[in-house]
Amino acid sequence: MKSLFETESHSEILSLINELNESSKGLWGKMEVGQMLFHCQFPLNLALGRYEMKKPNPIMKLIFKSFKKGLYDDKLWKPNLPTAKPFKVVDKKDFSSEKTKLITAINDFHEERNRTNWEPHPAFGQFTHEQWGKMQYKHLDHHLRQFGI
Repeated sequence: MKSLFETESHSEILSLINELNESSKGLWGKMEVGQMLFHCQFPLNLALGRYEMKKPNPIMKLIFKSFKKGLYDDKLWKPNLPTAKPFKVVDKKDFSSEKTKLITAINDFHEERNRTNWEPHPAFGQFTHEQWGKMQYKHLDHHLRQFGI
């Protein structure tokens, strides 16, 4: 799996995001393109310490941990996977401003490519540096594929 910490993968993701436009339609799911751009900021901002997610109850935490490896392995995520409640977006979002904010978050995350100490994820626990980079790339790739990019 590629990593958002890799310069080539970082550039690739930014290039793909620039292929989106206000009329881009999803191939699956309910989100409009502006909502997807907003949604994709959550995991990046969580990793960067800019978003605080409520910790799940112990039972949900066990369920989340059983899916942990799938967050950063080489298998593509299937269409229509359920979205965690804190990351659901139902309000309309402005495409242009959300695109700018997502690109900023991606660039800020990429700038952390030499960081060695990461806070644990509230639902999934500790990730290595490599796992954080792969997970962020995989999430963005999933949603870009959702919109045919």
